[in-house]
Amino acid sequence: MRTTYYDQDDILVIHLSDKPITREVSQDWNTHISYAADGTTVEIVLLDAAANGAFPLEVLHGEAA
Repeated sequence: MRTTYYDQDDILVIHLSDKPITREVSQDWNTHISYAADGTTVEIVLLDAAANGAFPLEVLHGEAA
């Protein structure tokens, strides 16, 4: 997994896989999910990420979720 944040546009992209994207679905105005042919999630795009509290990401080390 890797993340990319575009600060000028306030867009957070969470890359989960390098599989080719075959379908994209908008969950709402600012959340978009891309899927591979096998149905697995490839990428999540969050618009207005910082404005909505999704960025910066909080990374927990050694704590149970």
